[in-house]
Amino acid sequence: MRPKVYVTRLIPEEPLKKLQQNCDCRIWDGELPVPRDVLLREVQTADGLVSLLTDRIDATVMDAAPKLRVISNMAVGFDNVDIKEATKRRIVVCNTPEVLTETTADLAFALMSAAARRIGEGERIVRSGKWKTWGPMILLGQDIHHAMLGIIGLGRIGTEIAKRALGFDMKVIYCDRDRRPEMEKKLGIEYADLKTLLARSDFVTIHTPLTSETHHMIGEEQFKAMKKTAILVNTARGPIVDPKALYNALRDRLIAYAALDVTEPEPIPPDDPLLTLDNIVIVPHIGSASVATRTKMAMMAVDNLLAGLKGERPHHVVNPEVLAK
Repeated sequence: MRPKVYVTRLIPEEPLKKLQQNCDCRIWDGELPVPRDVLLREVQTADGLVSLLTDRIDATVMDAAPKLRVISNMAVGFDNVDIKEATKRRIVVCNTPEVLTETTADLAFALMSAAARRIGEGERIVRSGKWKTWGPMILLGQDIHHAMLGIIGLGRIGTEIAKRALGFDMKVIYCDRDRRPEMEKKLGIEYADLKTLLARSDFVTIHTPLTSETHHMIGEEQFKAMKKTAILVNTARGPIVDPKALYNALRDRLIAYAALDVTEPEPIPPDDPLLTLDNIVIVPHIGSASVATRTKMAMMAVDNLLAGLKGERPHHVVNPEVLAK
């Protein structure tokens, strides 16, 4: 008998076909995340679940899904899944790391460039018909080359950012829970604590996971420690940055600019005060949004799910202790 699988959003064609060839699938094909009541209804007979970071997979969902054996999250992060509850119920949880590393690093660097050179403001001026002439003092930005870049979190994506920064002759410092002497030697980068990093950096880019320790780790105190010319980039998770503190820092020019791929809440409401500011660029969580990367992510999520349903070890398991049992 073929396993039953629920997919919480439409995924690229090739991995979807593979899933349909091996399972009985039901798919939420709406543009917005699957409604809570629909999710609770659909998981009742599901053996497997392909979820996204926009889906809250908690104890209530698991209570509604007595047959559930595998949750395959199509994302690097998994803070949307209650791992403790899943482990207690011996449900395997998988994610899709590594595949989006370089693509997300590309976007982070693009956001850094957009903020430094005020691309968003310039584009709005052209579209509104306000561009009258070239002028020596119009939209003066900041150079990236030879600037100091501070990387918070030197994991896979943070390391790729460091590699790209070296191509622009940037000086790179980083802070991380674990010091990486091998990367310091290989890339010629320098370790610093967070306070020192914030004080020295012209650009600060965030690449740390969202945990209880990193929630709002960048707030009022941290913005006061930064240069008034500093630019903050966040492509990790929105709640790592306190949005009220960010608004105040940008409004009062404690820092020069911010560029966000992630927000708190997400999506950001159209009446959010951050959207009233000119010195910020916000894009809708598109860090991994290339055709190749999203297809690879979906295929990895499908392969993880199928392996788990067959009783095999998926390539990327968040709670391997379930398999040990």
